[in-house]
Amino acid sequence: MKKLFLPLLMLLSLPLLAACGKPYDYSAHVSELRSDIFKAETDEFSVTLSCVSREYPFAADGVACPKADLVEISLVPVQKNDTYSVFFKTSTGEQGGEAAFRNACGDYFFSESVTAFPEGSVSIRVTWNDETREVTATSVKNQKTLSPSDVLQKVVSAEKDRIDRMTSGGQFLGEFHIRLLRRDKNYYYVGIVDTDGDTLSLLLDSESGEILARRDSKV
Repeated sequence: MKKLFLPLLMLLSLPLLAACGKPYDYSAHVSELRSDIFKAETDEFSVTLSCVSREYPFAADGVACPKADLVEISLVPVQKNDTYSVFFKTSTGEQGGEAAFRNACGDYFFSESVTAFPEGSVSIRVTWNDETREVTATSVKNQKTLSPSDVLQKVVSAEKDRIDRMTSGGQFLGEFHIRLLRRDKNYYYVGIVDTDGDTLSLLLDSESGEILARRDSKV
């Protein structure tokens, strides 16, 4: 259904495109963004809090719609119990609730909308049975980590031919998924999705922006 918005989006963009020499705003086509990751680990569990902006309903169809800001928490305990609850501190208090077990991931997962993302570090409280633990999760980013906007700019430049093929009448017909990743080090995943749902997946070094791997996927 989102594809019905394409003609309207093109019409709305015409006044902007008419501005002489004004750079095209590809950030308007980002439908999913994981901008930060906070991690903490104890002898009893590891916990990861991710800052995510994502369109709703989410669909990889090449059309970016308005996004909502979410905090997603993944808890991996050393010893599983029936229920876990997770809570995180905000500038106005505490948010959180019971986490659901995900068989596919082997973790307990919780997500909730927020009005602002934490910066630097965040206090997380974990409860199960009669136990409570509070930890401070710190951001995986460092001073050399590129911002999502810098990563997007590097991808648009590196994939100029593909971007040009996805552009018609001065309007980019596609969407971007940008996710900060943490493995042995930080990476960025960037997906470029066209209106047929075909996706170019890129893995980038988080500090240099160098493209380390690429894969084309067609629906």
